[in-house]
Amino acid sequence: MPETVGRPTVADLRARKARGEKLTMVYVETEDEACAAAAAGVDMLSIAAPRWSPAMRAAAGSCFVQIGLLYGELCTAGDYLRAAHAAMQNGGDCVYCAAALDIQKLLGDNAIPVVGHVGLIPSQATWTGGFKAVGKTAASAREVWDHVTRLEQIGCFGAEIEVVPDRVAEVVARNSGLLLLGMGAGPHTDAQYLFTEDLLGYGRTRAPRHAKVYRDFATEFARLHQERTAAFSEFVADVASGAYPACDHAVPIEDAAFDAFLDGLDPR
Repeated sequence: MPETVGRPTVADLRARKARGEKLTMVYVETEDEACAAAAAGVDMLSIAAPRWSPAMRAAAGSCFVQIGLLYGELCTAGDYLRAAHAAMQNGGDCVYCAAALDIQKLLGDNAIPVVGHVGLIPSQATWTGGFKAVGKTAASAREVWDHVTRLEQIGCFGAEIEVVPDRVAEVVARNSGLLLLGMGAGPHTDAQYLFTEDLLGYGRTRAPRHAKVYRDFATEFARLHQERTAAFSEFVADVASGAYPACDHAVPIEDAAFDAFLDGLDPR
């Protein structure tokens, strides 16, 4: 297991919550993104299990990393436990799990720090009316509160709280020992969480209302794609015309060595 020296621990993050310090969290998919986030001082990264590797751990530097266990690809409690242990052995700092409470409890009972999910849970959005805010009625807000309470009771360390009214999220965060990772839940959660594709503006769909787009990578990626296509076209044309490879692309051989090579060949 990679060394944890220099990386924050669960205890460190809990202490920061107690001091009222705000954390930052970004979902990344590549080593370059992880490296950039670490260099920028992002506190926490979220990385899906299939992309988690020793190389990603190295790229993440001193960031606290949450490994997302894929709901639906893992099914049984045993599946989740094996995947969670593998993620931790590879240098993960906690796991994200949106499975049933008994599975989340099993992971916690095995000393694996678990982050649950409340509010809008994309994999289960059909139960709350689709991809829209959760907690806008008194009854719905109470369900968010109760869900957070259950996660705390079974030993979870944190929870993503997604697309919940800011005043509801504030009350929950103030009264819960969980580390509340807010995505579209206002300024009062313990961490602010964005996806890289939204933050950098290259998502395939329009960024959600809660996301702030800091750069226009979509336009830059489109420009680079045009340049890539043009370069490939020029390469094809150069090969067809004989312009590539040119003399300066070839490996030279001394005349004497070449003549000796020819002299040593059997005539055909």
